Amino acid sequence: MHYYVYVLFSLKGKKFYTGYTNNLKNRLKEHQNGKVFSTKNRLPLILIYFEGCLNQQDATRREKYLKSGNGKIYLRNRMAEYFNKNNPTG
Repeated sequence: MHYYVYVLFSLKGKKFYTGYTNNLKNRLKEHQNGKVFSTKNRLPLILIYFEGCLNQQDATRREKYLKSGNGKIYLRNRMAEYFNKNNPTG
């Protein structure tokens, strides 16, 4: 089984949400349908980043890293072109 770490951006609240799942398509549907407590008041959301892991432990470790200060720097560098074009937090 594979796990996915993902980052959503709230068009309403202009904030990011980072999570992990073993079924990315289903989890995104849950977010978009307001079934996730943490994001139901931040709709609409867009998926801006995801990556795969081979096991749950690596996915949770990666999620924790991406939520950290260094992880946020990594995401900004990794997605520099997206942020320059769209400036989601500006």
